Amino acid sequence: SFEDVSFSYGDDRPVLAGFTLRIPAATSLALVGSTGSGKSTAAALLARFYDPDEGRVAIGGVDVREIRIDELRRGVGLVFEETFLFGDTVRGNVGFALPQADEETIRRAAGLAGAADFVERLPEGYETMLGERGFSLSGGQRQRIAIARAILADPHVLILDDATSAVDATKEHEIRAALAEVMAGRTTLVIAHRPATVALADRVAIVEDGRVVEQGTHAELVDRSARYRSLLALGEEVAA
Repeated sequence: SFEDVSFSYGDDRPVLAGFTLRIPAATSLALVGSTGSGKSTAAALLARFYDPDEGRVAIGGVDVREIRIDELRRGVGLVFEETFLFGDTVRGNVGFALPQADEETIRRAAGLAGAADFVERLPEGYETMLGERGFSLSGGQRQRIAIARAILADPHVLILDDATSAVDATKEHEIRAALAEVMAGRTTLVIAHRPATVALADRVAIVEDGRVVEQGTHAELVDRSARYRSLLALGEEVAA
């Protein structure tokens, strides 16, 4: 939950102002808004990269500032638009959060993330060394490795921050299938602008000028909100 949260990056212009939002356990919610509306800032506060100036961010009713930072980071998984992969093997990258993971666990995570097929076609499979930042892979392949890493970490809360935006639209459906798998039964905050990715979430919140201005399901908002259709670049004919 975000409870009347205000935050600015050290200047007088608040990025979040009275931001209030609740995500029930084991459900998913997508944040939608224009650039600079505060979506990624909300995610950063949840992972405690920053602390709010006012209000509080809580998980299970506990202020995140009262949770040990190592416990919080184990409990909150993140998949970003720009995926960071290490100069390590595929196995090392997938198993980063759980170095003791066995072969079966690594392969299961890769399979759920839709990565198993292309990994097995690599020259040395899971032992293939990836270049620094994973530049030897395509954008979609890097994202699937990152999703496999998140699945293996098994976080209580998952943050997907524009996790499909760097992927070619023709390949996006492959990533969406992997995201749907990892989101199932997990508390998930989705930040996205592609309609099909937003529609994966149980509910959607529209953020404007640092606060939540509308909420509903994707279908409800498509039907009733011109603001929502505009943000997702959906034509008026969609509502009709």
